[in-house]
Amino acid sequence: MKAIILAAGVGKRLWPVTQHHPKCLIQIGGQTLLVRYLDALAGVGIKQAVLVVGYKQEMIRAAAGSGLSGVSVRYLESDQYQRGSITSLWRASEELDGDALIMDADVLFHRMILKRLVDSVHPTALLMDESVKQTGEECMVVAQGDRVIALTKKMPSRYDMAGEGVGFLKVCGADTGPLIRSVQAYVERGQLDMEYEDALLEFFGEVRVGYERIGGLPWTEIDFEDDVARAEREILPKL
Repeated sequence: MKAIILAAGVGKRLWPVTQHHPKCLIQIGGQTLLVRYLDALAGVGIKQAVLVVGYKQEMIRAAAGSGLSGVSVRYLESDQYQRGSITSLWRASEELDGDALIMDADVLFHRMILKRLVDSVHPTALLMDESVKQTGEECMVVAQGDRVIALTKKMPSRYDMAGEGVGFLKVCGADTGPLIRSVQAYVERGQLDMEYEDALLEFFGEVRVGYERIGGLPWTEIDFEDDVARAEREILPKL
C-alpha cells in the first residue's frame, strides 16, 4: 500500500500562515504536519508516499527530500493547484494502480486513527467521527447500514449514521477503477473548482465502502488560524 498525500492547495482560509509556507509545513509542537504524517505512515508499515504538490512546492520538496522516517517520497506536480481539490486527486490518478491511502495534508491526528483505517476489515473504507454533529462546514461521512453513501457537506434526507470525515480514504486496488471513473466524469465536464469529495457520489454507488468509527480519539483538521491554536492547546497533549 502507498500513501497519496494531497498537499498542493493554497489554503486561502489560513492565509496568515500559508502566505509563508504550505499547510503541511505548519508546525505543531515543534514538528510539521508533514513529518508527523510520514512518522505515522512508517508506524503502520507504509513505506511509500506520493505527494501531490503545487503551491510553494519547493518548500515541501526541501523539507521531505526523497524520504523521511523510513518512508520514500515521490512528487507529482499539479499545475492547477489554485482550483478545487478534485484537480489534485485527478493528478494522482496515475498512481492509483494498487492499494492506496488517500490523505488530505492538513490534519493533526492520533496514530491510532491511521492504524484503525489501515487495519479495517473493509477493503475500502473511510473514517467517521460519530461524536461530531454537523454545525456548519463539516464534511460528513454518511452511511446506511455498514455502507457509506456520501461524503458531503449537504446531508441527505435519509441515512442511518453520520459523523465528520477525517479526510483519509483507504481504497483497495480492485476499487481504484471506479474511483478514477467517478472523478474523471466531473473533470471531463470541466468542473475543476469542486472538492474531490463531491466527485465521489458515483463511486459510493458502485463500490461498497465501509467505515471505521473513531469518536473519542483526538484529531483536528486545520483550516483556520484559530485551528492552529486549538491543535496546540487541545489535541497535541493527547497524542
